[in-house]
Amino acid sequence: MPVGGLAEAERVELTVDAVAPGGHCVARVDGQVVFVRHALPGERVIAEVTEVHRGFVRADAVTVLDPSPDRVEPPCPYAKPGACGGCDLQHVAPAAQLAWKTAVVREQLVRLGGLTDVELDRLGVRVEALPGGLLGWRSRVRYAVDAADRAGLLKHRSHEVVPIDRCRIAHPAIQQLPVLTSTGASWPAAEAVETVASTGGDVTVTAVRDGVPTPVSGPTEVREVAAGRDWTLPASAFWQVHPAAADTLGTAVLELLDPRPGEVAWDLYGGAGLFAAGLAARVGPTGRVTLVEAAAQGVAAARQNLADLPTVEVVSARVETALARRRITGPVDVVVL
Repeated sequence: MPVGGLAEAERVELTVDAVAPGGHCVARVDGQVVFVRHALPGERVIAEVTEVHRGFVRADAVTVLDPSPDRVEPPCPYAKPGACGGCDLQHVAPAAQLAWKTAVVREQLVRLGGLTDVELDRLGVRVEALPGGLLGWRSRVRYAVDAADRAGLLKHRSHEVVPIDRCRIAHPAIQQLPVLTSTGASWPAAEAVETVASTGGDVTVTAVRDGVPTPVSGPTEVREVAAGRDWTLPASAFWQVHPAAADTLGTAVLELLDPRPGEVAWDLYGGAGLFAAGLAARVGPTGRVTLVEAAAQGVAAARQNLADLPTVEVVSARVETALARRRITGPVDVVVL
């Protein structure tokens, strides 16, 4: 225990201050910074220390003495200290969640981006909700498997598996899969179980054993619908987990960058090519788009899904390697990073 500092498992009464990334709020005890989960700004709580680091500690609010008016009962019984670490803000009212996330984004743009509050106000920086509500939206869920062969979700910043009856934010088709112990399922020799409910209507289950995905049910490739196109990719490949995210992000990128016909664009860390497809449509036949991706699944998916776009080149490399070895070279007009 640091001299004059807090020790792991110690409980302390404190008043919570501003929000921070990762579902934390900031508090201070005798000058020591405490990042507190399961709390809201302004609340007085009893917090239990979970980690001690040089310069700061982490803690969970285990008792709320003076609750915020923005506090609600979490819809999931596992969204609490010592249980599942997957959801950060289920104890926060929906409107306050948006305000919380907006505050985090603004703080990052000030601290890392060097913008002023006046500039952020002029830009209208805000966080808006995607359609579909707070529950039943997540189209990809990776369950961990414990030593008793039970699938569940991990505690916050831990490898400990929490067995659950169902994940409330998972897509309804995923919630109905016979994956969890409550359905009688068991997963010997597996370290994880991956589930997908795609926007194209495919539902898959994949067991991961020794790092190798093994199909259990459903197709090995899934169809996604976004940006006015159909996409086909391996069930275990990266895709946005919210059904509306791909279209929303693609639209935002094009609105912010406003690519013009004939321009040269780079899509770095380009994945299956969602942004590259939108860029190609904007720069037209006289423009050029270069997508750079290191993951083999992403490269293969991009080459397959963008084969009808002759102005798009897919480069299989790490971005820093592609730049250092001049696999991609300027001049360039637009960069998605």
